Amino acid sequence: MTKRAVLLANLGSPDQPETQPVRRYLNQFLMDPYVVQLPWLLRRLIVSLFVLPTRPKASAHAYRSVWMPQGSPLIVLSEKLKSALQQRIDLPLEIAMRYGSPSIEQQLLKLAADKDISEVLFIPLYPHFADSTVTTSVAEAKRVIKKHKLDILLRVVQPFYDNPDYIQALVRSAQPYLDQDYDHIVFSYHGLPESHITKLDKSRQHCLKQEHCCQVAHPAHKTCYRHQVMRTTQCFAMQAGLASNRYSVAFQSRLGRAKWLGPNTEDKLAELAANGVRNVLVICPAFVTDCLETLEEIAIRGEAVFQKAGGDSLTLIPCMNDHPSWVEVLADWCRQ
Repeated sequence: MTKRAVLLANLGSPDQPETQPVRRYLNQFLMDPYVVQLPWLLRRLIVSLFVLPTRPKASAHAYRSVWMPQGSPLIVLSEKLKSALQQRIDLPLEIAMRYGSPSIEQQLLKLAADKDISEVLFIPLYPHFADSTVTTSVAEAKRVIKKHKLDILLRVVQPFYDNPDYIQALVRSAQPYLDQDYDHIVFSYHGLPESHITKLDKSRQHCLKQEHCCQVAHPAHKTCYRHQVMRTTQCFAMQAGLASNRYSVAFQSRLGRAKWLGPNTEDKLAELAANGVRNVLVICPAFVTDCLETLEEIAIRGEAVFQKAGGDSLTLIPCMNDHPSWVEVLADWCRQ
């Protein structure tokens, strides 16, 4: 009889909110060819000469502003999710990070130490497909299995951006905030260079090449991050009963000079405030667990941008974290 284990995977975090640990983390992250999609030498030069000399200090300061007594928010909240899920499934369960600790390699080896385990259900905790999240996580898991000759079948849960159960859990987790008075809600997704989108369109004629490309059915949508985030937004709005003039989509976390998906979240917040929006909600469905990008980039910096432009209040809708509805969705997937 097949004995299954479950491995949840998220992006990762530095071990400490200090310059040296952040430098190690950023080096590992940005030297991944799925993240910075340039030849190795050029990537090495850019990371070493233009990023690592200055960015780690600024990022460490940002991490310190949201660091919890128990550690990194992403790690602490991921452990809470693991604990809640473990109470609902009778399967070995671990959580791993693509960068930093605990690593995918470390956790796969831990699971493989149980010789009765012959299958690992691998769940990348990213609702939307991107090479820089899903592909790199799956590739790393496969590398570890091959390197250590693990006798394990890897079964991967695919992006779940419009899965009805996921959408329902997302809406339920946000409902207490939607029930409050607000003027507008911004769906802020992690940004991506446009080149990451267009290179995956085998036709080279659809993604970002024609107006309304995300709304016109096309095979490229299977790997199109932009289409998938737009679809999540559409599904959420329909289920929550949002009027089309009360929400908008934007993209955060830009890095470098390449052309990224837009509009930029901070620009959108400033625009909304300038147009008379006083109370705004921001939800970040690209993340299932709160982290630096939500707690610092949106709740702190985003709020400052919004208020400087004339807005009154910005409220971050927390990620699903260990919300019971989300935990039950994961439990159902584990049982299938």
